[in-house]
Amino acid sequence: MLTNKIKTVVLLAGLSGLLLFLGNLFGGTAGLQFALIIALSMNGIAYFFSDKIVLRLYGAQPLDENEYTWIYLIVQGLCQNMALPMPKLWLIRTPMANAFATGRDPKHASVALTTGIIDLLEKHELRGVIAHELAHVKNRDILIATVAATIATAISYLASMLQHSMLWSTVSARDRRSGGNPFVMFVVALLMPLAATLLQLVLSRSREYLADETGAHYSDDPLALASALEKLHTNIRQAHLANTNTQHASTAPLFIIHPFSSTSWLSLFATHPPMDARIGRLHALYEKRFYSSASTW
Repeated sequence: MLTNKIKTVVLLAGLSGLLLFLGNLFGGTAGLQFALIIALSMNGIAYFFSDKIVLRLYGAQPLDENEYTWIYLIVQGLCQNMALPMPKLWLIRTPMANAFATGRDPKHASVALTTGIIDLLEKHELRGVIAHELAHVKNRDILIATVAATIATAISYLASMLQHSMLWSTVSARDRRSGGNPFVMFVVALLMPLAATLLQLVLSRSREYLADETGAHYSDDPLALASALEKLHTNIRQAHLANTNTQHASTAPLFIIHPFSSTSWLSLFATHPPMDARIGRLHALYEKRFYSSASTW
């Protein structure tokens, strides 16, 4: 768990370093400030309203407490274990078995479940999935993702501005005096957004690993989540979202598993860690707990 937290700090520092480098390359402090203001404005709106946007996007309806009393009891028990307020629960009517959490902080959190995942999983497996989603809430992953998106957006803006400067030969006199190579600067402007995207994706995968570990810890049942992930991975091949809507694609990191058919995706650009690796880590976590408990007897 500590390793993934350290990795998050390193990745955010890497994104910040790219931003500072590109900002200085383009226009010093002024260029950096301009990009940050635009990025903060855009992602600030997303931070405060993304939960409403994504729930409406998938046609989520409040989960009926009378019909699904057992799910409410599972969530209440886990929230007690994790010292979290009760989130709003939502239902998305689709055969795709999946789930996600959203909301800017624990007081404004929502957890959405699909009818597919409720029908597919056993109760203890669904409990493992819900623990994973609540772990995202506890670990403030929406905030971290927003910070990363803000920095990445600022990098993209600066890179775009720098590309236009190179194309139209409007490099500042200060840059010409400093001996900056226009071709090198143009290549840097092309590569920086790609580097930022890759760091953002690695960060997303790191937070998924951390949510798996945190959820397994508080549910005290790593194998339940491992079993659930195996079933979900198999199901997504038959029931997945059409990978044609850019709005839906942008929400992919929210889900517990990638909601699209992933046969054509390169692992380098995946929003989620490899399923085998996630399941393997959960089994290792269980064995560590089992053997450490057995050694105390």
